[in-house]
Amino acid sequence: MRRFDSIRSLVVTTLLLALTGAAQSPNSSPSAQASPAAPQGATVLRTGTQLVVVDVVVQDSAGHPVHGLKAQDFQLTEGHVAQTLRNFEDHTSTGTPATAEQMPRLPAGTFTDYTPVPPGGSLNILLLDALNTPMKDQTFVRNQLQQYVKHARPGARIAIFGLANRLVMLQGFTSNPETLKDAVDHKLIPRNSPLLEDPNDPTLDSTVSEATQLQQVAANLTQFEAEQAALETHLRKQFTLDALNELGHYLGAFPGRKNLIWFSGSFPLNILPDATLQDPFAVTEVDEGEFRETTNLLAQSQVAVYPIDARGLMTQPMYDASNSGSGYARNPQKFSQDLAKFSTSQIQEHATMAQMAQDTGGAAVYNSNGLAEAVEKAIDAGSNYYTLTYVPTDQRQNGAYREIRVQVTGADAAKGWNLSYRHGYYADEKHPDKHAETALNSAETVQSNDAASMAQHAAAAYDRAAMARGAPTPEDILFKVRVLPASKGTESQVAPGNQLNPNGKFPGPYRRFDVDYVSLGSEFTLAQQPDGHRTDQIEFMVYVYDVDGRLLNAMGKVVSVNLPGNDYLRFAQGAVQFHLEVSTPTRQDSYLRIAVHDMDSNRFGVVEVPADAVSRLTPPVYPKPNAPPASSPAPSTAPSKAQPPGSAPPR
Repeated sequence: MRRFDSIRSLVVTTLLLALTGAAQSPNSSPSAQASPAAPQGATVLRTGTQLVVVDVVVQDSAGHPVHGLKAQDFQLTEGHVAQTLRNFEDHTSTGTPATAEQMPRLPAGTFTDYTPVPPGGSLNILLLDALNTPMKDQTFVRNQLQQYVKHARPGARIAIFGLANRLVMLQGFTSNPETLKDAVDHKLIPRNSPLLEDPNDPTLDSTVSEATQLQQVAANLTQFEAEQAALETHLRKQFTLDALNELGHYLGAFPGRKNLIWFSGSFPLNILPDATLQDPFAVTEVDEGEFRETTNLLAQSQVAVYPIDARGLMTQPMYDASNSGSGYARNPQKFSQDLAKFSTSQIQEHATMAQMAQDTGGAAVYNSNGLAEAVEKAIDAGSNYYTLTYVPTDQRQNGAYREIRVQVTGADAAKGWNLSYRHGYYADEKHPDKHAETALNSAETVQSNDAASMAQHAAAAYDRAAMARGAPTPEDILFKVRVLPASKGTESQVAPGNQLNPNGKFPGPYRRFDVDYVSLGSEFTLAQQPDGHRTDQIEFMVYVYDVDGRLLNAMGKVVSVNLPGNDYLRFAQGAVQFHLEVSTPTRQDSYLRIAVHDMDSNRFGVVEVPADAVSRLTPPVYPKPNAPPASSPAPSTAPSKAQPPGSAPPR
């Protein structure tokens, strides 16, 4: 939405102006020093409205985009009730590509989590799924992508993510072909999945009966292998859903449409239609709720999913020469069983791909060796679309599924045009932790059905995802941070309040860094209390990781904000400042994951900085006050309660 584009741009401009003078001296608490006022309503727009956004791709019978349609050419219904369009936009990839706003050059050691993107366009995300893809198929995908980037459409903004046991950002958004080539050539290294053998090899569990003459032992071994395979599949499902949730939340901070092109050799969600239910998200096992949350989040973030089967054109593996020793000649029944198993698996996975694509407005690609061409078609389709918005006539947030149907009226509609769009959503009441409800850590088992306990676990899982080394950096809260060495020397001890990971030994010497935050008060959600005060808890954190993603050190503080009306207005229109000190080891490379966390709404702003990029800069010159300025509100500070991912902080 262009209105969102302009407001977000104005917020960033105001933030940059506020930071010009605000970061000159660190404070130990948020302050409300005078600064240009933030645009009213920006926070409200960021947290959501009653508008429903539907992106519609219209293609003719030859697959070419159809442009030139007007709002009156579309008829949109929700639950068979006609809706009135509030906004209509025609997006096209033809002509001169839009350019992102120019960010001012930041001083050395200064970073921001804001990513400028062109207004009114689309973003493209390549997700390389090593968790669910055998290594040989990963190599095939990499080769196809190398072919694609050689002829990539100019101006297309593309980011690349990888999925193993968690989501990792390999390349941020760029339209530079050389940057993309470098990322594909040097960052897409095929690797073994931690949980995948080969989900399409029907002979993996078929050798037990041949390995022993003891029927009972064979049955026990078969059961053990089946249970192990079920556990691995369950973990892959959970890791996959967690990654898609994390992507959906991360991409929700960017305006406009995003095309998620997901390469995978297995789609383990086992979604099949249930003829007895009217729910288009009907699934088997216990995946329904989680899949529903995932697709809803992706749709709300305007993410269209294009699942691409990384295995290309497939044939039944029973006919492969490598399975000549499987005993099929002596056991025709086994051949039939494996054939049925393979066919069932293919039907399930292709149904999952098609359902995910339909639910989000994308398209699925399978049984094709032209993966490079599939990427080109997906990006082209996702760059030529119409955006329709409306306010539902039914405002109830009752959790019911709302079916959306879009038609093009008039004689041209009979020409075989194809429309791709999301076909519905669940009218769930929105609340701050909704995006994290399905991000439960798969290594944990929630024993309680208590909703508060579930939300607590979910919020903790999102905390870990936001603070994990190499993960996407959320932009829920826009901020800037300056990172400079505290002095030119090193120290034998870490800075006060730092928490070294007790599970590892990271001896000194250490280098201490000053970390100075600045954000706008309007970026935080201060809830109004019965007494009229506005309250919130704001957490400032820095995690230090080594190059392999092991946590070395952590530092954080929580600020409790409780402001009367006049102070709240001053806070919302001012610059929020904070100062932390963190130590890194000098004997190894390390990375600083720096975050500001609005705890009450569970929103993050995060940047990641290599320590080597700032270790040789000149230390700052300013006095370090012992107390905040007299004009500042006086919230209290407390040690951070954040749990470093992978281990608890020392007591």
